[in-house]
Amino acid sequence: MSHVFPIRIYYEDTDMGGIVYHANYLKFIERARSDWVRDLGIDQRAMKEEEGVVFAVRRIEADYLLAARFDDRLEVRTDVQSVTGARLVLRQQVSRAGEAVFSAAVTIVCVTDTGHPARLPANIRLLLH
Repeated sequence: MSHVFPIRIYYEDTDMGGIVYHANYLKFIERARSDWVRDLGIDQRAMKEEEGVVFAVRRIEADYLLAARFDDRLEVRTDVQSVTGARLVLRQQVSRAGEAVFSAAVTIVCVTDTGHPARLPANIRLLLH
């Protein structure tokens, strides 16, 4: 169940050296995850209103592999690595012409409005298995 999200590098994404600023990769993979969730048919607003929970990033383990530069066309591939009752682990890879430039393992959990941990909703666990 792979999801691919295209990214174009704009001048604002780069640092003084003309390469993508390291924190922007986190923005890119966040956008890709949001798009992936939407494509799965998960309505995050309804999840908050009906289930009382929202997704939260618990952990990101990232590897910066190659520099990306202004005007590069990249793609973010998102794959489910594992799903348990309380967490979802995704592998996200940013590539340019098939070559990895950034890779991350992202652990997602659910939290309540008060910030307390919660189980992933059952319908979402079933959807991802």
